[in-house]
Amino acid sequence: MRTQMEFARGGVTTAQVEAAARTENLDPQALRRRVAEGVAIVPANRNHRTLVPAAIGTGLRTKINVNIGVSNDCRDVDLELEKARLAIELKADAIMDLSCHGKTREFRRRLVEMSPLMIGTVPMYDAVGFLEKDLKDIRVDDFFRVVETHAEDGVDFMTVHCGMTRATAETVKRNPRLTHVVSRGGSLLFAWMEANGRENPFYEHYDRLLEICAACEVTLSLGDACRPGSVHDATDAAQVQELILLGELTRRAWAKGVQVMIEGPGHMAVNEIAGNVMLQKRLCSGAPFYVLGPLVTDVAPGYDHITSAIGGAIAASAGADFLCFVTPAEHLRLPTLEDTREGIIAARIAAHAADIAKGVPGARDWDDAMSRARADVDFSRMIALALDPQKAAAYRASSPPGNEGTCTMCGDMCPMKSMKAILG
Repeated sequence: MRTQMEFARGGVTTAQVEAAARTENLDPQALRRRVAEGVAIVPANRNHRTLVPAAIGTGLRTKINVNIGVSNDCRDVDLELEKARLAIELKADAIMDLSCHGKTREFRRRLVEMSPLMIGTVPMYDAVGFLEKDLKDIRVDDFFRVVETHAEDGVDFMTVHCGMTRATAETVKRNPRLTHVVSRGGSLLFAWMEANGRENPFYEHYDRLLEICAACEVTLSLGDACRPGSVHDATDAAQVQELILLGELTRRAWAKGVQVMIEGPGHMAVNEIAGNVMLQKRLCSGAPFYVLGPLVTDVAPGYDHITSAIGGAIAASAGADFLCFVTPAEHLRLPTLEDTREGIIAARIAAHAADIAKGVPGARDWDDAMSRARADVDFSRMIALALDPQKAAAYRASSPPGNEGTCTMCGDMCPMKSMKAILG
């Protein structure tokens, strides 16, 4: 069976591309051409029956991802599913199940079944629990059995750290970092290679991985095992060497008709962000860029949804296509439901701010509507147009003004009210 990319190259606009184009108010043929070129993707596993297809890439609305999943210390499946429902309610675009403890298949299947949003996973996180083996004892066929299971379960995209090769590991050793390898999947593969004296199986047997992706129409998210975990480590030799390799792997995937996106840096100073986006786009031939932040400072635990939103807005305005949310709990604990809400809203603000800067069609219309409501001093309409109407309404209700047509900040001195009375 042909893949989305192969159909697009053959001039066929699939139902998934048609549906994604409609949500972007875009000519389906224009999106089809971008999918054919690899500069846009429509992740849509054939087994994800509840999916409402969406596109990620050049010229499209910046998308956001929400991470959920159980861990050894926090195993509340119902809470994680509630986070998924919140992500759907707050208009996120994707959910990644990062579960790393126990038998996760039932949870993953329930998530796929309930979610109209695209679903991502990192099979490497699931390997130890799924296989019931110590990491060092996992064999190559075992790894691929986990990947096949995730694909069969309906996952739309999978993060696989194919660029963490033995050569990349040696570069990390020769160029010491403050925070070493902070990618969970990358560090697991690093440890497996060290324990077994073997090459990364996902690199060594890359064509086998591509065959699995093509069979179920899974988009490959090439993970950045050497992403910087501190601003000190940004844009260093290991990160750039891995990125060069990811560019080569992107073109190999395209040759097999597999859609690809590239994951990007985690921590990075503001002045390096635009250059990193340009470098990724150039080295990876314009493949969509999925950034994990970037967090623009390391000193704000408890507020990293803000440090991430700053970096995400800059990255997306420079051409990044997909933002991974970060919550106030980053680096500290598994997020609560309220942490998840805060992270989603921060990421959506960053994405929308970037869409205005990129000139995404229709992005400014929302802001113009809000400005007209403010000029009319129409608080009901302002609240309805707010990105988070619930919070806006709560703030308004918490401090009622003496005059309904004002707020308690300016009262009767409200400039909007005054100018409306003068100018109409």
